[in-house]
Amino acid sequence: MFHLVFFEPRIPPNTGNAIRLAAGTGCHLHLIEPLGFDLSEPKLRRAGLDYHDLAAVTVHENLDAAWESIQPQRVFAFTAQATTRNTDIAYADGDALLFGPEPTGLPDTVLTDPRVTDQLRIPMLPGRRSMNLSNAAAVAVYEAWRQLGFPGAV
Repeated sequence: MFHLVFFEPRIPPNTGNAIRLAAGTGCHLHLIEPLGFDLSEPKLRRAGLDYHDLAAVTVHENLDAAWESIQPQRVFAFTAQATTRNTDIAYADGDALLFGPEPTGLPDTVLTDPRVTDQLRIPMLPGRRSMNLSNAAAVAVYEAWRQLGFPGAV
């Protein structure tokens, strides 16, 4: 399967939604510290409902620790500034989909990290800044999962 990586997430409900997304698709959610909330925060638990026990979630102290643990085949960093669409990539098992914190997105130091294979954008109408983090993650995860043939789905 592939990895969904949230770099320093700030908004609890978005991470709660991502936990639910991981539970529903089988991807592994990785959270890179520092987090902008406590994992037991009520808004996070409410958004994730009872999916916490069904999702693979790992918290890493920093991005280097995450890459050491994950050892992804490729890393795709999502940013509104990219020119390559997320649908133009042929995803493979072991890929990592990397998203930045709300509201700033991924910093340049992460976008230019040598482990980042490519920067991707989700198509949107002109003049729109960005999508909500959990919505963008869902769009990306479902495209990757679709391309892999929805392994494990009924």
